[in-house]
Amino acid sequence: MAGRTDRTTDPQLLASLLLARRGQAYFSRTLNELRNDELDAPSLVPGWTRRHVVAHVGLNARALTRLTEWAATGVETPMYASREERDAEIEYGATLPARALRNLSAHAAVHLNVEWRDLSDEAWRAQVRTAQGRVVPASETVWMRTREVWVHAVDLDNGASFRHFPAELVDGLLADVTRTWRARGDAGGVVVPVLEPTDRAALTDDPASGDDVPRTHLRGRAADLARWATGRGGAHLLTTTDGTPVPAPPRWL
Repeated sequence: MAGRTDRTTDPQLLASLLLARRGQAYFSRTLNELRNDELDAPSLVPGWTRRHVVAHVGLNARALTRLTEWAATGVETPMYASREERDAEIEYGATLPARALRNLSAHAAVHLNVEWRDLSDEAWRAQVRTAQGRVVPASETVWMRTREVWVHAVDLDNGASFRHFPAELVDGLLADVTRTWRARGDAGGVVVPVLEPTDRAALTDDPASGDDVPRTHLRGRAADLARWATGRGGAHLLTTTDGTPVPAPPRWL
């Protein structure tokens, strides 16, 4: 019997789905390399153990599945009832036995993938609301999941690296971060990423900004800039054009 495939035939969406699925495989492989007792160690997320990261990634898949069900049925199904509920679920999930925690991560990812596979093109265009209150097409759930699985694989602090990321993912992360900074108005002195063919990148002046805010010009490998910009360290891998210390980045998510 032939396997079922995605209902959508949109090439851009199919490429995005592939990147998300590659990210899930990367996260799962990184998790599987950890022994059960190693899950108790700290992650790269302040205040979280590796258990918290695994619980969060699994519960994120469940939350995004609720959005895909909303898109498919038209029945409003929020990601979470509240921020407090989300945080409580993560805290509880982190207490699960290791086997149950791994099953949560794996089964939630499969469920989300099945929901994605069965969405019609019309459903992909349906409007849903994120936990931050943004109204977006259901197709946005693919990027939301993509950044979760790739970046949180690094947060497991078990050898995953931004330098392993595909170039299109690094570009997408830099664009996402700077777009978020600008939307909140707290980019400060760091603005639009300028990518160069040499796999170098620079965060430089935004010519459209039209203000007199002093700018910090950062240079380094694109992957290292994405690591720094998402709050995962790496300042020592970057330089500033005027020789000043690399600043701490504004908050991303």
